[in-house]
Amino acid sequence: MSLAFMNDPPLTPGLYIVATPIGNLGDLTQRAATTLCRADRILAEDKRVTAKLLKHIGATAPMTAYHDHSDEQLRDKIVSELATKAVALVSDAGTPLISDPGYKLVRAARDAGANIVTVPGPCAAIAALTVAALPTDRFLFAGFLPSKSGARASAIGELASVRASLVFYEAGPRLHEALVALAAGLGERDAAVVREITKLHEDAVTGTLAELAEKYSAAAPRGEIVIVVGPPAERAETSDDDLDQALDEALESMSASRAAAAVAEALDIPRKRAYARALERSASR
Repeated sequence: MSLAFMNDPPLTPGLYIVATPIGNLGDLTQRAATTLCRADRILAEDKRVTAKLLKHIGATAPMTAYHDHSDEQLRDKIVSELATKAVALVSDAGTPLISDPGYKLVRAARDAGANIVTVPGPCAAIAALTVAALPTDRFLFAGFLPSKSGARASAIGELASVRASLVFYEAGPRLHEALVALAAGLGERDAAVVREITKLHEDAVTGTLAELAEKYSAAAPRGEIVIVVGPPAERAETSDDDLDQALDEALESMSASRAAAAVAEALDIPRKRAYARALERSASR
């Protein structure tokens, strides 16, 4: 990578959010390398990890550890420096803030009126979507699922009705139980397990959630993993005849309001539509 930019003028003071490679150093952009080499300070999630990247590009800026456990005092100190210094924020890999530290810092910097610049690049969630062979016109990034089974099931339940592809990060040892929980909560949806993105053993395995849960039941795979789950199947439109039939049966033993509520839930249609029709059917009985 060319270092011709080393003689360029200093960066404008502010916070630079710099995406770094998720496995292949060749994915570091020239602009990211330029920013890291010209920054006055680099905020690193793990300084040992970032040191390897800085050595690769010849960057010598001092590093400060900044992670989920960093306190408010450190954050305030960093924000106070942004008026006079160019500070680069990186995570261990990929785009900062995407299931990585940084949100509180960026929010504080924005509130302080600091200059904030994004230096985009690799992101595991986006990379996985491109190879999963699942719809990408709408997607929701849900990060890591909770580790406890009850909280995990609840989180999945909240996402069950989202009409978009779902993207999760997961660790190898938890992959099987995560896939089992997703299959139980979301049903027979198509999905992909994408592992070791941009690395030597990059792998994308597709199938239904149940099939993938079975595949990874014997041994936990190594590496960092992204799970992509396809959207729910399109609902069949409920005809007026089907609605009337269901309401007539319900009205035999229920009030119009209770019948409408029960039918709306059973047919997965708006309660307002069911109630209006239930009033009409009830009046004509």
